[in-house]
Amino acid sequence: MNLKRYITIYAALWKNSVAREMSFKGNFLLWIVVELLWFGLQLSFVSVVYSQASTVGTWTEWQMVLLVGASNFIQQVYQAFFLVNCTNLSELVRTGKMDFLLLLPINTRFIVSLRQVDLGAFVNALFAVAVMLYAAGKLHLHPTFAQLAGFSALCVVGILIHYSLMFMLAAISFWTVRAQGIVYGYYNLFNIARMPDEAFKGAFKAVFTFALPVLLVSNVPVRVLADKVISLEGLLVLLVLGVVWSLISEWFWQVSVRRYTSASS
Repeated sequence: MNLKRYITIYAALWKNSVAREMSFKGNFLLWIVVELLWFGLQLSFVSVVYSQASTVGTWTEWQMVLLVGASNFIQQVYQAFFLVNCTNLSELVRTGKMDFLLLLPINTRFIVSLRQVDLGAFVNALFAVAVMLYAAGKLHLHPTFAQLAGFSALCVVGILIHYSLMFMLAAISFWTVRAQGIVYGYYNLFNIARMPDEAFKGAFKAVFTFALPVLLVSNVPVRVLADKVISLEGLLVLLVLGVVWSLISEWFWQVSVRRYTSASS
């Protein structure tokens, strides 16, 4: 892969995304407001929970605010880069536009995954960072460089897991034509990530820790940042699942593309 060539192509995709967003400024600003209102409701939910209890497991109120902020940050960064592209995959298949992408002299998964950028999500990610900083101040946290680097790396792993799973679900459209419902169904599971892992037990916790690791994606990074006890098992599971789901997603993508016969066939 020619790295410089792909960077140039991605820069062009960014330029097109900026032009598209600026053509509909009202829509751009409206979605920022909508996402901020939803984020505010999530934070309000924390105050409701802690009006009835002093802790959830070992999580204090401001630790949970930090968790909600981190969860929203991961979600918004994922949304900025991948969400629109994953949801649009079924339309590419249904309309036959996938034909043109397959003919381009470039890795097809690259162009399908990154052709559009949601710029508004970056703005909302900054608000999530502001909430995290405020919560960290309330907790009197002074994270070291190693903690910040570990948190950032684990967030990247979490985003990679979300992308791998959702892209694989989107690729089901090669069989069903439309798969937006499945994709958005998984996206709605992101809301589980804002809850402390200690709030769940039994089969539910096992499923959303190992099969669909939604709980790990935000809980593990925040434990690193908040000086909470983190098990080596949880850390290893998150890293291993990042690799495993990436490989499975790529395998499923290759199988799916071979099934494609274009809309005109």
